[in-house]
Amino acid sequence: MKPEDPADSDRRDFLGATTAVVAGIGVCGATWPLVSSMNPTADIKSRATSEVDISRIKPGEIHTVAWQGKPVFIVHRTQEQISAAESSPGGKDPQPDQNRVQKPEWLVVVGICTHLGCVPNRGGEGWVCPCHGSRYDQSGRIMHGPAPRNLEVPPYKFVGDNKIVIG
Repeated sequence: MKPEDPADSDRRDFLGATTAVVAGIGVCGATWPLVSSMNPTADIKSRATSEVDISRIKPGEIHTVAWQGKPVFIVHRTQEQISAAESSPGGKDPQPDQNRVQKPEWLVVVGICTHLGCVPNRGGEGWVCPCHGSRYDQSGRIMHGPAPRNLEVPPYKFVGDNKIVIG
């Protein structure tokens, strides 16, 4: 047997390292489209948040906007509505009004009934689900009916005196 030439050993090591690097680049190139396809599309990203100008909503009025394909009720509550909501502990799913609002005069809730996913109508002192009669108060808390939970409060923040961002 003939002893190995050091140049052959260096060449073999170089070819092995080059092959490993090229294979690694190939694997990354092949998996990039797969990983990229798991990211949300631009239309989904655009629905992730909703910016709302609340300056035109007068006290006592409600404004409905879409957020992630769901209706969101934004209510500019009057002092009477705030007092009624703060004095009531809630019904089946008790929750203090101050835990449901960031500013007492503004209520922001997802307008989907927690029973069957209907959209409640504004009625009297809150909302009424037209499908099965669940009643929600001025704070979106379930008072009567088969709905198990209060109307959901989405994540939102005030970004000025006249704007909120939902999501």
